Amino acid sequence: MQKFTTLDSIVVPLDRRDVDTDAIIPKQFMKSIRRTGFGQHLFDNWRYLNEGQLGEDCSTRPLNTNFALNQPQFQGAKILLCRDNFGCGSSREHAVWALKGYGIRALVGTTFADIFENNCLNNGLLPVKLSPEVIEDLFIRIAQNHHLRLSIDLHDQTLSHDATIWSFEIDPNSRKRLLFGLDSIGETLKNSSKIRAYEARESEITPWLYTEKYSASSKNDPKSS
Repeated sequence: MQKFTTLDSIVVPLDRRDVDTDAIIPKQFMKSIRRTGFGQHLFDNWRYLNEGQLGEDCSTRPLNTNFALNQPQFQGAKILLCRDNFGCGSSREHAVWALKGYGIRALVGTTFADIFENNCLNNGLLPVKLSPEVIEDLFIRIAQNHHLRLSIDLHDQTLSHDATIWSFEIDPNSRKRLLFGLDSIGETLKNSSKIRAYEARESEITPWLYTEKYSASSKNDPKSS
């Protein structure tokens, strides 16, 4: 998993509440489980003027120029500013793969759906939760300036714009995993030597639980014949 320590980026605003995972990545793209190739279909129904299909070339599709992701001032944005309950709906992990595939590294909003938030943290995407007042202020800044650049420091748990700094909370274990780039498997593998030692001890006490080793020792034991 890609580490997350600091990020400085322009922000793309999505001024909609209750954005569900089918809007983030529509159902017709769920046939693939490769984790890659979904970025071009992020918010597909809103970005394009025709219906998209898995595997097609999106470079020739007509764009909805009113949608923020298609506007010039937001190109290259790695931070998505969103409203309440972002990521609700089905638990599809494809939604996070699409955001990451597009280049989004952090989400800034008030609340995120629980399963979606966990999927973000397990894929190196940082969900930053701030108060409704702060989120509203950020949307206003973008509307006034047509542009906003934010800096995120996960070490200090801060988000800043110019001289203004906001603090955010995050589960300590999730923060540690993001900082070191560890997903659930990677975190488990950190203890691989302890796991092997435990298995070695247990295989001596209860060899019948370790079928391969038990079968081999039985064949070599005269008493078993």
